[in-house]
Amino acid sequence: MRLLPILLAVAAALTSTWTLAQPAGPATCDAKREAIGRDIEAAKAKGQKQRVRGLEKALGEVRRTCSDAKLAAEHQRRIRSQERKVAERERDLREAQHKGRADKIADREEKLREAQAELQQLKGAQ
Repeated sequence: MRLLPILLAVAAALTSTWTLAQPAGPATCDAKREAIGRDIEAAKAKGQKQRVRGLEKALGEVRRTCSDAKLAAEHQRRIRSQERKVAERERDLREAQHKGRADKIADREEKLREAQAELQQLKGAQ
């Protein structure tokens, strides 16, 4: 039974690290086109013909429909969504504190920290 808390702590730490390591995404259409272009070159080098076709289709779609204003609006939408998630995690934590369950409090605190870290990452990518 002592192994479970250790496993939970390791899983939480890995999840936090993984979340922070995720790229926020290209900030401009030029950056998005360049990223897809690099992926196409890498897929060609590996002989992944299906992937190349899919990436070329994606590149064509980006060229036709991408605008920096759309990307900025989508980024702001993700920030607002994450802010709502942080607020929800704060409510969950307050509820657990009110009930006084230490195991639930620790769990809710960790989830809140993860949500706050993701929000900071999104805000830093503006």
